Amino acid sequence: MLPDKVPDTPVEVIVDLLIKAKGIASTCATVPEELKSHLQKALDIASGLDNYLEKITTKESEPLAELYKKTMSHNWDQVFEEGKTKFRLPKECITGHVEGQALKMLIHMSQAKRVLEIGMFTGYGALSMAEGLPEDGCLVACELEPYLKEFSQPIFEKSPHGKKITVKIGSAMETLKELAATGDQFDMVFIDADKNNYITYYNFIMDNNLLRPQGVICVDNSLFKARVYLKDTTDSNGLALRDFNQFIANDPRVEQVIIPLRDGISLIRRVSLTSAHLLSQDDITDDEVFRGVKGRFILDRMRLDGKVAYVTGGGQGIGRGFAHALGEAGAKVAVVDMDQTKAETVVKELLLKGINAIPITADISKSVDVQRMVDTIVSKWGAIHIACNNAGINKNSASEETSLEEWDQTFSVNLRGMFMCCQVAGRVMLKQGYGKIINTASMASIIVPHPQKQISYNTSKAGVVKLTQTLGTEWIDRGVRVNCISPGIVDTPLIHSEDLRPLVQRWLSDIPAGRLAQVTDLQAAVVYLASDVSNYMTGHNLVIEGGQSLW
Repeated sequence: MLPDKVPDTPVEVIVDLLIKAKGIASTCATVPEELKSHLQKALDIASGLDNYLEKITTKESEPLAELYKKTMSHNWDQVFEEGKTKFRLPKECITGHVEGQALKMLIHMSQAKRVLEIGMFTGYGALSMAEGLPEDGCLVACELEPYLKEFSQPIFEKSPHGKKITVKIGSAMETLKELAATGDQFDMVFIDADKNNYITYYNFIMDNNLLRPQGVICVDNSLFKARVYLKDTTDSNGLALRDFNQFIANDPRVEQVIIPLRDGISLIRRVSLTSAHLLSQDDITDDEVFRGVKGRFILDRMRLDGKVAYVTGGGQGIGRGFAHALGEAGAKVAVVDMDQTKAETVVKELLLKGINAIPITADISKSVDVQRMVDTIVSKWGAIHIACNNAGINKNSASEETSLEEWDQTFSVNLRGMFMCCQVAGRVMLKQGYGKIINTASMASIIVPHPQKQISYNTSKAGVVKLTQTLGTEWIDRGVRVNCISPGIVDTPLIHSEDLRPLVQRWLSDIPAGRLAQVTDLQAAVVYLASDVSNYMTGHNLVIEGGQSLW
């Protein structure tokens, strides 16, 4: 702590008191040297903590550093005396580097997309949280002082994340009422405003469902200079925060923990729906619809944590998209492809995202490769829960000119290879008593795409659907579900090749959606079919083609 700095946190107060105690001890001859040594040790520990946290915490961004410098060098007393602010604002109100990075980390951990901030000051906390939000995330900041919006806006505009921030000037309660009236909900609410109104803000947020289910309320200054727990406290803010902390502790709707970072941060979340208090009302039906299956809400039930998956044809296009989707949902992923380099590249992408993955080189038209693929995965991870059979080929030729070689080659991969993958992986799954098989068919299984001529492809994909239906009925009572996805025309580099480019406009005229499918349009489907939320679905052909098969 700097010599001229006013103590502002419990640790800083302790440091200040230890410095004074050390000074007294050093001038008193009767104080034992051992006591002086203990005082110095305590001072070293306390005074070194904030500096160490500052040093070791991830460096702040340049816009945040600029905003901090601008705030600390600004003459806030002069601004108040000139009537530009309604209140005299101490620069110590700024969130600061370590706390800002902590808030950013909370945003990442909670996967928040919408944040509400009550009390912005110069926007350091708002910009820190905005940096943790996804590109389509938003933060609504309630601020009473118009001057503070003008102060922070130039820095927000310099940051690529500033566009996520909307500052609403005026009474925080009026803004909360407006948000509640429009049914807005937030994943996280950060409260750092007038302390006497913390309970009012909190109750309004909870009573009007401004906090989404499983959302978090984060409250700043909840240890307020240690004045919340010292018995002789007379400070009005300290007493208000003491009342607030106790109010939260007594509220059966939530649970809380206070983290002693800087001046204290409270983390508050709703309790489980199994709470007797929440279920005491006569009109509440306590069932899986209310609680969630096994206590898990719908999005949690779509997680694939602990599951083992493979994707054939995973080195590019749709297969690459499926591999990323399954991995992002929590699965370990074996990326299978004939091209070793492509498989390894996708695995590298997955590993960079923190997803466990391995590459396997295999030609699924060869039974020995299929068996080796399955054996490798089981040897590595002990099971196969999700088999994503995606590999396929397509050769175009007029029916009267289609050679038996082209026919046999197409069926060898698209149908025979598909069957072998289903059978070999299915044996593992049947033994486990659980499995999800997801086959890639095609819109060509239900219509005849045109003007290209591809009889071998169309017929093989129709066979994939019938294969899926047959296995789906045979294996569901043994715990294995088999479904397929039929994409429309997917926008891949191949589509833009010299041979196919002239056909794109014709295809677009046949698609109600007015565009080709993107690989990302298919990712949610594979996660849905791979997760337990689709356990009652089997033998289904999930068509995703922008409406093309409807015309």
